[in-house]
Amino acid sequence: MARGEVKASWRKPAGMLAILLLILVWVVLVASFSAEIGSLPILVQLVIYVVLGIVWIAPLKPLLLWMETGRWRMRRD
Repeated sequence: MARGEVKASWRKPAGMLAILLLILVWVVLVASFSAEIGSLPILVQLVIYVVLGIVWIAPLKPLLLWMETGRWRMRRD
């Protein structure tokens, strides 16, 4: 490999597909409970949907780290 040349990694396309799959699964899961959530008072619905809208981000940190480095956890040097 020439100096300065970067080798393409399969982790980034695989990670992007994993992110899209995660979003799809999360949307289907939340939508499957929409009838139960819809029967609750509007302010409770607001809190539930805000929390559910944020929670799906939690698994992204290790996935993005893996996409960049190939490791699931940061090194503790």
